[in-house]
Amino acid sequence: MTNDSVVTIQNLVKQFPVGGDFFTALKDLSLTINKGEFTGLIGPSGSGKTTLLNIIGGLDSPTKGKVSVLGQALNDTSHGERARLRRKYMGFIFQSYNLLPVYTVFENVELPLILNKMDTDERRSMVEQAVESVGLTDKMDSRPNMLSGGECQRTAIARAIVHQPALVLADEPTANLDAENSHHIMKILVRLNQELSTSFIFATHDEKIMAYLRRIIHLDDGEITEDEIIDNPKARD
Repeated sequence: MTNDSVVTIQNLVKQFPVGGDFFTALKDLSLTINKGEFTGLIGPSGSGKTTLLNIIGGLDSPTKGKVSVLGQALNDTSHGERARLRRKYMGFIFQSYNLLPVYTVFENVELPLILNKMDTDERRSMVEQAVESVGLTDKMDSRPNMLSGGECQRTAIARAIVHQPALVLADEPTANLDAENSHHIMKILVRLNQELSTSFIFATHDEKIMAYLRRIIHLDDGEITEDEIIDNPKARD
């Protein structure tokens, strides 16, 4: 693994038991993603993109093959070690937001910093900066049931990036949003990618996201069918 690569995958196979047999979701897949990339895993439902994202995030384990993320060989790490890697160096954005309903925007965003045992003053400063970066300073004390869908997703983004992770994984982050909110969300993520050099990997089939990507990895039936670099993403023209 080079110093510039955040993800290195070699001959990855992922199988799930189905009845008395196995379903092969990923088939001998190899891939490298470098620091600062803005990458999408694109493909129809069932193509393996979410499975691949979960393995990169250490949420699932490969059946065969080698997976290194941020310098850690996930094959050789315990559940606790993978959890620490996620907590300190990774951020996650899901289509369902996964906000805690009894917590305010501030408290939801603060949670990763509490888990990382940061002191109170440092936490407050970092939360305020993250919330400001997604344009929700005036909603700091609001709970999720007081927010729109777009505001909930922006809160989830602030939570994902508050600890300035090296890698953010996003699974269909605009699936529940209209076009205007989708573009607003993606522009925020592009800016964060540029300002922090955070690497982003999306799993999506949303064309609105594709317009912002600098690299598109096409998956079909568990295999990479095309890997293309986009020199001039349409959304940035």
